[in-house]
Amino acid sequence: MTDMLVVQSKIKGLAKKKEMSCGADAVQALSKEVACLVDKAAERAKANGRRTIKERDI
Repeated sequence: MTDMLVVQSKIKGLAKKKEMSCGADAVQALSKEVACLVDKAAERAKANGRRTIKERDI
């Protein structure tokens, strides 16, 4: 299992505001998606000769 990249209580709180529940598996899947976004953004930044991920890379 990889590190959790999202705050579970915040995700569940956001779902609750939408009158929904959020399972632990959904939070894990969201964390994996965040990791993928960071990986893609890092590749884009590297391709542009930068070592800093910026908003435009996401």
